[in-house]
Amino acid sequence: MGMLKRLQPHLTLMTELEKTIQSQFQKIEEVALLNQARVLAAFRTLRIDETCFYESTGYGYNDLGREKLDSLYASVFGAEEGLVRPHFVSGTHAIATSLYGILAPGDRLVCLTGKPYDTLQQALGLTSPTFGSLPHLNIAYEEADFTTGVREDELDTLLAKPTKVVLIQRSRGYANRRSLRTEDIAKLATAVKARQPETIVFVDNCYGEFVQDLEPCHVGADLCAGSLIKNPGAGLAPSGGYVVGRADLVEKVAWRLTAPGLGADIGAMGTIKRLYYQGLFLAPHQVSQASKGMVLAAALFAHLGYDVSPQPTEARGDIVQAIRLGDATRLTTFCRAVQSVSPVDSYVVPQPAPMIGYQDEVIMAAGTFVQGASSEFSADAPLRPPYDVYLQGGLTYEHQKLALAEVLCQLHPVLP
Repeated sequence: MGMLKRLQPHLTLMTELEKTIQSQFQKIEEVALLNQARVLAAFRTLRIDETCFYESTGYGYNDLGREKLDSLYASVFGAEEGLVRPHFVSGTHAIATSLYGILAPGDRLVCLTGKPYDTLQQALGLTSPTFGSLPHLNIAYEEADFTTGVREDELDTLLAKPTKVVLIQRSRGYANRRSLRTEDIAKLATAVKARQPETIVFVDNCYGEFVQDLEPCHVGADLCAGSLIKNPGAGLAPSGGYVVGRADLVEKVAWRLTAPGLGADIGAMGTIKRLYYQGLFLAPHQVSQASKGMVLAAALFAHLGYDVSPQPTEARGDIVQAIRLGDATRLTTFCRAVQSVSPVDSYVVPQPAPMIGYQDEVIMAAGTFVQGASSEFSADAPLRPPYDVYLQGGLTYEHQKLALAEVLCQLHPVLP
């Protein structure tokens, strides 16, 4: 109880701010109810039962639970087919595997949302054309930023040449831009198909699942991929990723993940399938908890004079909140405060350090049950101006409030 007493002035401020964002909370709860209904309907239609959770070993032949999990994701995400596997080591792996599966030498890939997230850049050949990257495979790459809307003339020019795949990154990553909502994705997909009907629209859906009542494949995307330790795993999935979309495209991705001719029909799932099923079932509620926490964080730091994105009342496309802190010391203090109120490794002091896949040193606060899980409450940022911190996730709203109060206590011991 000593913690509550120490944080009480900051918690009181948040209680007052909550009164101003109740309409946002109500919208979040309405979306959660719609998503929960769709998930529950898919579970019932596919007749999920205890046998779906049984362990498979070796090659994993005839794993009905794995097959039903694929079908469950396809149904929930509005797709023809799904591929849900622990063998995807991250969301980046699921995205890169998809690109390698649907692109061939001589093809062209265009990203419509600016420079992709840091961990994908080497695979695209943007940092150095290493072995196995797209330039090494003779696959052309271009990018343009349409996150603020479709500019018809510019898109005409960009798609004047044959384009096999367009990539749309839903979340902002570490870029100073807004995340995309499904209606933004729908407009981009429609504009692309109007110019090149055969072009594949592929969406990086990381951080965006269940934030709205529709997913990218519901609104025109041909393929969609993400991480299970983000939204759809609800903090239960210990690893893995998913790909959903057109059946022919998912098959190509499965062949790239395993081997041509083997595809999705092989791959033991061990004892973790129950966590994948249960995580998906809980995901609409957990995402609503995370979304509420991000709205509160936006309201809190906007009240204190910080630049925040999205704004507290702004429509959201993901579970990420960017806060401009302005200097490295404040950024480090913020992340260390988040870590100190984590359920795991609370005694650890985050330090800026090089990380695989990133160009700058990164500081990361992630005292999570699943290592690095963005579905749980965490904060991270590259050590570069303008020193934005990226806050995301949260298993419970109550934990988010306590963590935000601690951050506030460290940055502003005396409230203005």
